Amino acid sequence: MKYSKVKDLLAGTLVNTEVGVRGWVRTFRNNQFIALNDGSTINNIQCVVDFENTDETTLKRITTGAALQLHGTLVESQGAGQKFEVQVTRLEILGDSDAEKFPMQPKKHSLEFLRENAHLRVRTNAFGAIMRVRSALAFAIHQYFREKGFVYVHTPVITGADAEGAGEMFQVTSLNLDQIPRKEDGTINYKEDFFGKHTNLTVSGQLEAETYAMALGQVYTFGPTFRAENSNTSRHLAEFWMIEPEVAFNDLHDNMDLAEDFIRYVIKYTLDHCEDDIAFLESRLLDEEKSKPQAERSEMKLREKLNFVLENNFKRVSYTEAIDILKNSKPNKNKKFAYVIEEWGADLQSEHERYLVEKHFKSPVILFDYPANIKAFYMRLNEDGKTVRAMDILFPGIGEIVGGSQREERYEVLVEKMEKLGIDQEELWWYLDTRRFGSAIHSGFGLGFERLVLFVTGMSNIRDVIPFPRTPQNAEF
Repeated sequence: MKYSKVKDLLAGTLVNTEVGVRGWVRTFRNNQFIALNDGSTINNIQCVVDFENTDETTLKRITTGAALQLHGTLVESQGAGQKFEVQVTRLEILGDSDAEKFPMQPKKHSLEFLRENAHLRVRTNAFGAIMRVRSALAFAIHQYFREKGFVYVHTPVITGADAEGAGEMFQVTSLNLDQIPRKEDGTINYKEDFFGKHTNLTVSGQLEAETYAMALGQVYTFGPTFRAENSNTSRHLAEFWMIEPEVAFNDLHDNMDLAEDFIRYVIKYTLDHCEDDIAFLESRLLDEEKSKPQAERSEMKLREKLNFVLENNFKRVSYTEAIDILKNSKPNKNKKFAYVIEEWGADLQSEHERYLVEKHFKSPVILFDYPANIKAFYMRLNEDGKTVRAMDILFPGIGEIVGGSQREERYEVLVEKMEKLGIDQEELWWYLDTRRFGSAIHSGFGLGFERLVLFVTGMSNIRDVIPFPRTPQNAEF
């Protein structure tokens, strides 16, 4: 027999027919009612067992977490809470689950407890919903770029280049750390390492993607990136996924247009295709916020917040204008900000970004033309000599979600910036080549995928939107 997904059974098209279904027990009530879930939907299918004609030993084995294979008739349910149910005629237990030891019991668990059981937390309603939304967002990203004619490029995970110049990278080596080969001056002899040089896990695929944009016109990467940043906040991971489009002949304004259109597309796709999951996550968020003081609660419900992004034009504001707004704001004058804005050149914090979005403009904001000394070396220097053609997109509840820029296409200017920052030109000889052979204006941006999933699901900790989070002192699973 062909087995049906729970999602398809609940659609009702197979009513009054013989069906087969497989899944995991969520609950078993009165020795009769099994709530079965197979991961295809947030919703369970009720399966009704004829307990009087079922072996008692089998009934005792129907416990939360057990894997079952059922056959029966799909009928309209007479009870409250579900439209359809399966009247079971044959039941087989595929895998037992010890009721006393299975961690995911049908009760409320703390998010910290669930992180400690990340291999099983996806069996809960919340994490099943989060991971289905994550999957839908990933599909929408690829679909968007495909529809726009972009080429998908796989950039290297192992690299000798530090794209951000921050130095917070994970080293890759095959050297025996107990017997490290050294030169006569005592420094490590990387000639004996696997690649014959110092290499790291990538922090970004941007630099390599730029080289491909200068031949294929418009490309994007979507892959894992790594930051050895010793940060234990709710917004940082050591391993995360990045979406990075790079487009030849695009200036900063084209870049803003692309980023805004892209974000709207993937959010709308998810709202259209994950209705049940997002409705569940919204109710979960409302329930969670009841325990918070009123001042800390979100001003908007989850779907309201997502539609806020879809329905409001992104306000484009220069960094200089934003600094003036923040300097003159009540929270700044009353020293309510943890980081008080005193002068032009300050690096904006999440509290400042959220104030601009949620309080001042009441719309998503794109900030542009940042001070050169707080941005990366590859960003195009403006004519004023002190700002660069950078842009950040700010969202409610989360702050920065996208960072991008028009790239510096002028060879001499790029070399001068690299010299000033002490960036090794020999290491990036290939990157400089793109400015020597057919250079042109080009732009791109990076979007941390987990930040996007965080926003769309309404979760508050980035560790809860990736299957197995990697953070300082934690590489479990």
